[in-house]
Amino acid sequence: MKFIAKLFPEITIKSRPVRRRLIQRLQSNLQIVLKRLDDDIKVSGFWDKVEVSYPGQNEALCEQIIDAMARVPGIQSFLEVREYPLGDFDNAFELTREAYAERLKGKTFKVRVKRSGKHDFTSVELERYVGGGLRQHTEAGGVDVRNPEVWVDLEVKDNKLFVVTATHQGLGGYPLGTQEDVLSLISGGFDSVVASYMTMRRGSKTHFLFFNLGGHAHEIGVKQVALYLWNRYGSSARVKFITVPFEEVVGEILQSVHHSHMGVVLKRMMMRAADKVADRMKLNALVTGESVAQVSSQTLPNLRLIDESCDHLVLRPLVTMDKPDIIEISRQIGAFEFASAMPEFCGVISDKPTTHARRERVEAEESNFDYEVLERALEQTEVIRIDDIVENQNINSEIEAMTRVADNQTLVDIRPPREQERKPLNMPGCEVRVIPFYQLEADFAALPQEREYLLYCDKGVMSQMHAQHLHELGFNNVKVFRPATQ
Repeated sequence: MKFIAKLFPEITIKSRPVRRRLIQRLQSNLQIVLKRLDDDIKVSGFWDKVEVSYPGQNEALCEQIIDAMARVPGIQSFLEVREYPLGDFDNAFELTREAYAERLKGKTFKVRVKRSGKHDFTSVELERYVGGGLRQHTEAGGVDVRNPEVWVDLEVKDNKLFVVTATHQGLGGYPLGTQEDVLSLISGGFDSVVASYMTMRRGSKTHFLFFNLGGHAHEIGVKQVALYLWNRYGSSARVKFITVPFEEVVGEILQSVHHSHMGVVLKRMMMRAADKVADRMKLNALVTGESVAQVSSQTLPNLRLIDESCDHLVLRPLVTMDKPDIIEISRQIGAFEFASAMPEFCGVISDKPTTHARRERVEAEESNFDYEVLERALEQTEVIRIDDIVENQNINSEIEAMTRVADNQTLVDIRPPREQERKPLNMPGCEVRVIPFYQLEADFAALPQEREYLLYCDKGVMSQMHAQHLHELGFNNVKVFRPATQ
């Protein structure tokens, strides 16, 4: 079982030292991610590709490798291949027919050969021979050189023949960790989630900064979407999740700032706090999900004033994007359900907010603000590793974890619908209810409360967080289900 990862095109135009460094990091990242699946997976880096190989065939593992490679930044596409010693043309045809005969039934095709090394034949000669053989000795619908239904891809490298059995789309971008670390201000909504994903895809280790404006449910939601992003697209690197309690800051703004300027002042306070956190972590840039004119605080005059409150470079990956496009990206990366269900805390809503704040007016409003409140918030900052979220004291309570389901207990599958469909929870003899995490709080009260409910998710993190939240709402008949193999 073998895969050949093709590099993101921008990598190939770099200088030799930079290109070598990028390929080495991509190889390392793949090794970290794939070794979690099986220790026998081997990753090898070359000048123009990275190869992933595994001895023997294992269909379940093959699917896991494909899923993992599709989520590692730096790969433009990757080929699923069978590797053979390079023989004569007839041998190449027989091997190709074995791989493609079923797929070619009733369909037009074209053979493509990519060749490197010294050989006594051309790529076109091999294409013609294999194509002619497939046309005569399979049930293909014929050859179509302009718009074939099936591309038959072969690669010849020195004395080896690679028969490409499938091509998969990669994530593109630069390998994670090849660009400088950044600090993303994440609220859990569509914009901040997609912006964080985009900096991860561009090669920056992306740490997460959350300003808690007063809602524990919101904090739970943001932690789980941040953990999801990291698990899916950045797990080859260790990053931090930082929480700054901002309830008192919100209260001070409500008391000391005119309602028309509350939104801009709140953003400036957040940027000041982010500036301090980034300094402590020695980071060069902040990331936000702001887009020009999307809301009143995101007009150009207001964004300029917001940026003036901090010293760090502010990256805005979505600055000219439309909201529907942002939402569509959230669907593509699997974060739509998280973002759409995110509880919001709207404690600072300006009445007739200014869209053209002036520096003199903003500074006058801020002169009434007690900056000791902001300092106290920073002193209470909590920093944890993203992969230790489940151990965080805010969500790690005395919630009992069960490995078996008793007669008086019901399993509740809280995974997103797509995960439920892909891998249904098969528990014969148990009562199972399917309630996605974003409906759990609303639907739980309607369940028969004389029973106990065991929450289930794949990793055990979301179930732990939501069980804790339901306990805080007064539902003490909630535990988590953690199979012995989890």
